[in-house]
Amino acid sequence: MIGLNHYLIVSGLLFCIGLAGMLKRKNILLLFFSTEIMLNAINIGFVAISKYTHNLDGQMFALFIIAIAASEVAIGLGLVILWFKKFKSLDIDSLNAMKG
Repeated sequence: MIGLNHYLIVSGLLFCIGLAGMLKRKNILLLFFSTEIMLNAINIGFVAISKYTHNLDGQMFALFIIAIAASEVAIGLGLVILWFKKFKSLDIDSLNAMKG
C-alpha cells in the first residue's frame, strides 16, 4: 500500500529535480518550467499530508499555490515574449544588457 512516506519521497525528488533545473539552466523558459516543477512538488506534499491527517488545510494551500503558479505563468510568459522580441535570445546572460 502506498503510504505518506512514498508521497513525500516523490515530492522531495521532484523538488530536487526542479531545484537542480533552477541552478543549472541558463534559459529563462526552462527556469520557469523548473519553478513549476518545484511548486507542483510542494503541492504533492501538502495534499499528501492533508490526506494523511484528514484535514483540508493542505488542500486549500495547494489550491492557492496553483492560483499563484497560474498568475506567475501568465505574467512570466508575457515578459519572456517581450524579452525575446528585444534580445532575440532567452539566455539569462543577456540580462546584463538590461542594466541602465
